[in-house]
Amino acid sequence: MKGTDGVGTIDEALRRGAIPIASRRANQTLEQLSSYQSLIEIYTSSGEMGEKEAKASGFSPIIVREAPQRTTADDTKMTAKILAEKTVDLLLFAGGDGTARDILDAIDSRVPVLGIPAGVKMHSSVFATNPSHAARITISYFLGELPIEQGEVMDVDEKEFRAGRLSAKLYGYMKVPYEPGFVQWVKTATVQTEDEAEQQRAIAKHISEEMNQNELYVLAPGTTVKAIADMLGVEKTLLGVDVIRDTRVLAKDVDERRLLELIRDHPTKIVVTPIGGQAYIFGRGNQQISPEVIRKVGRENIIVVATRNKLQRLPQKRLLVDTGDEEVDRQLRGYIRVITDYREETVMKVE
Repeated sequence: MKGTDGVGTIDEALRRGAIPIASRRANQTLEQLSSYQSLIEIYTSSGEMGEKEAKASGFSPIIVREAPQRTTADDTKMTAKILAEKTVDLLLFAGGDGTARDILDAIDSRVPVLGIPAGVKMHSSVFATNPSHAARITISYFLGELPIEQGEVMDVDEKEFRAGRLSAKLYGYMKVPYEPGFVQWVKTATVQTEDEAEQQRAIAKHISEEMNQNELYVLAPGTTVKAIADMLGVEKTLLGVDVIRDTRVLAKDVDERRLLELIRDHPTKIVVTPIGGQAYIFGRGNQQISPEVIRKVGRENIIVVATRNKLQRLPQKRLLVDTGDEEVDRQLRGYIRVITDYREETVMKVE
């Protein structure tokens, strides 16, 4: 669905088989904070807005508000306002850009915040790079080891996004505990200069010459991957995931369920490019390529493509994964080849 803003969108996503992940991601962070209970007192709303997750991790939370069984953005905003009025040391939230916007609307920059990444759109720089790092940042901040910096709150127009048009907007700033390498950078678009386009075409020529007509190719979002489809003469959804075989489109803008059906009995390769400015190859913007899909395809069948210009602009000069499955993330970590030009590649570390 490329996002879950609005009750109707959530209902449709659930109808299609989506499984909410915010509670699980929050649990991953809280479980790693549980050994520091002497340092931490949790204030939260009832039920699945925080109480359930805190208790599951061994905390005895203080309930500031009774939340309804079916919550909305208004419940997020109301809880955030109450927590800000109590001057909490850190407002920890699980969600995506839409949740970050709700909190910005409610409290502006009155208290520091930190996002546990659990959304589809995460363009903002107020999120930890993964739930484990959210726990690390929280503890380091409480121990007085981290400074506060301004994090950008970005969001996209979901209707435009679903139509294949990316329209991102800066909504404001919130205070975030900052640790280099553990706080996500804001997503940046790759500037389509003639040099960039030429590198993309060179990469596309290399990939097209290496393709096996008997294999399926899962094409992830991004302009570099789209250049491959253009070279092959097939139509590619810029912001979706498509599947091709032998220069023929088998399926466009697929979800996880359809992907698993297509790759079940066929050798498959995944072609992916890192997100500009953020460095993620999985776990941001391409969640259709789920941990189960990656397991079935295998690390050895993942092709990473990126222009030299894009790689030079990546923070920390490494690639990131945050699939939501720690076992799959461990399998993906290490060093991987990145195609950067025609018959040219570099090796980069995946963390």
